[in-house]
Amino acid sequence: MKISLEEVKETAMLARLELSGDELGRLVRELDSILGYMETLAGLNVDGVEPTTHAVPLELPLRADELSLHLDLDDALADAPCRQGAFFEVPKIIEVTE
Repeated sequence: MKISLEEVKETAMLARLELSGDELGRLVRELDSILGYMETLAGLNVDGVEPTTHAVPLELPLRADELSLHLDLDDALADAPCRQGAFFEVPKIIEVTE
């Protein structure tokens, strides 16, 4: 076995999981199966295989940055609750102390 009942109990305790005896037994079998599969994968010869971040190739076409909609200052600040000249006025949230 790749994982023991005690290791599963310890992991469940660290994860704050309360598991019944049946659940612990099932998890031991499932985790042992997963670890066995990982061991099989670790034994594969992957020389010459490029690492990937996705299982399938992804095409991510990017559009050119173009200025499309332009708001003039009055339109941009029209719904501002407070404004000071050409700026939004917001409450001060940072105090500077020396």
